[in-house]
This record gives sequence, C-alpha cells and structure tokens, in this order.
Amino acid sequence: MDLQLIWFLLLGTLLAGYAVLDGFDFGVGVLYPLARSDRERRLFINSIGPLWDGNEVWLVTFGGALFAFFPEAYATIFSGFYLAFILLLFALIFRAVSMEFRGKVDSPGWRSAWGYGFFMSSALAPFLFGLTVGNLMTGIPLDLRGTYTGGFTDLLGPYPVLLGLLSVALFAMHGAIYLFLKTEGEVQDRLGPWIWHTWGVFLVLYLLATMITLVQIPTATANFERFPWAAVIVVIKVLAIANIPRAIFHQRYGQAFLSSTVTIVALVGLLGIAMFPNLVAAGNDPALSLTIYNASSSPMTMKIGLLFVAIGFPFVLTYTGIIYWTFRGKVRLDEHSY
Repeated sequence: MDLQLIWFLLLGTLLAGYAVLDGFDFGVGVLYPLARSDRERRLFINSIGPLWDGNEVWLVTFGGALFAFFPEAYATIFSGFYLAFILLLFALIFRAVSMEFRGKVDSPGWRSAWGYGFFMSSALAPFLFGLTVGNLMTGIPLDLRGTYTGGFTDLLGPYPVLLGLLSVALFAMHGAIYLFLKTEGEVQDRLGPWIWHTWGVFLVLYLLATMITLVQIPTATANFERFPWAAVIVVIKVLAIANIPRAIFHQRYGQAFLSSTVTIVALVGLLGIAMFPNLVAAGNDPALSLTIYNASSSPMTMKIGLLFVAIGFPFVLTYTGIIYWTFRGKVRLDEHSY
C-alpha cells in the first residue's frame, strides 16, 4: 500500500466522520421549523449545543490534510468552487452565530430571525456539499495546468443539484432520528412521524440519484471490475437503508440511528471507490484529471504526516468519546442552555 493510497483512505475517513457527526447537526437545523414553542426550539438547539463545534473539527482537519498532502487538488477545488465555498463558509459561520445570538435578547422577533437564520444555513451547507460531490462525480472542465475553466453557473447542473437535495434529505433523516433519541414527551411523539417523512423523501431522491448515476455516469461503476469486494459495501448500504424503517417500526431508534450512520459511511465509501484514483476528474479530457499520484506532496511530507496522525488521532477519538459520553441522555434546559 503506497503513501498516496494511505492518505486517500485517511481523507475518506475524515470525510465520513464529519458527515456522520455534523450530519445530524445539519439535520436538527433543517427540522428546526417543526418546533412549536420557544422551549421546543431551545431543546432542538441544545441537543447539539455541546457537540457541533467539535464535530466541525473533522472538516477543518480534512481541509488541512487535503492542502498538505494533495496541494494541487486543493488549489483546483478551492479555486474552481470558490463562490460555492464562500457560501459554504458563510453558512457554517452564520449557523454558529445564529445559535449563539438567538438567546442574547429576550424578544420574539429577534429570536425568530436568528432561528430562521439557523434553519437556512443548516440547509444551505449540506446542499453545497452535495453540489460539490455531484460535480466531482460528473467531472469539471480543466486546462493543462489543472485550473477550472468554467463558471459558477456551470456547477448548477441537474445532477449536482439532485445530489445537493439528496444530502439535505439524508441529513434531515439522520437529524430526526437523533432528535428523537435526545427528546421525550410531546416533542418526541411529534418527531416520530417526521422520521418516516424524512426517510421517504431520502429514499425517493436516493433511488432517482442512483438510476441517473448508473445511466449517465459510467465511470461511477468502472472500479467495481477492479475491486469486486466493493459490492459488499453496496449490500451493506442497501441493508442499512432498509433497516431504518424496520427499526423504527419496532421502536428500536438506537438501531435506526446506527443504520443511518452506516448508510452515510457507505455512501462516502462508494464515492471514494467511484472516483479512485481521481481527486478531481476532468470532464473535458480524462487525461487532465488530478489523481492521488500526480497531485500529491513529496513522500517525506506524507511520512511526517502519518507520524502526526499516529500521535494525534487517538487523542481526537478519545476526546470525542468523552464529550459524547458526558452529554449522553435526554437534553435538559437550565440557566446555562442556549
């Protein structure tokens, strides 16, 4: 196993970890308008209050690793998707500001404005993530220097937009199950049907995206001939999606959340298999694509990076585990809550 492949797998691990952890954060924000009172809205926000900023560390680490070990791909992605990423940065910042500012003034209008800011930024961010994935799957036009030659509107094709909507639906489902586990009483009772609704929307968009991918993007399945074992991931993903309604029907919501988690991890894994060895596929000429081999840093840089991973990653996992264990159980409101 070469260094480039190792770092490709590590990037996938960071992306999957971020999608799982911050995914339910986004889902809570998407479902925020369902809250009927200020107390319920506070319950929604406080369910993720102690966790959301730690979850975003995974995204920061992913971006840092891409910059350090695949700098040419980093440059192409961040320049080609510049406006989209500025909007994403705005959404991530505004989401955090909305949660912090919402309770600073005891005014219904003030809280309503920041609450809807929280909702809109929570929906915009996953949409932009899906939009980026859709364009990376279809390929973007690159020149000989690996520079994106299109414009922002070229990124808004039907398939990328579909994947953007799919991402919002996926995280809404993930967040609905998470909220059910964190709440109780009347709030929890009303969340039950919404788990079914979000799962249904996700399933429709997932089936539509799958059919279009198989028909219009033949490169998405090309690597299955090279890696037959990848079919196992497909089976796991299908079983995980199918187990969500089964677990809900039998009121095993913890199992449903686990299945939702497995679904997200499997989708990220299949994305990596579909793109490998490309990091940025050139839609105009496959020879211009940026791969893990022609866009990587030096071997020494990658070796030093692995040393930092060996030292630091166990601490990250330990810290994350401690935080989630500390704030386990149902969400409660007190004078320190949002």
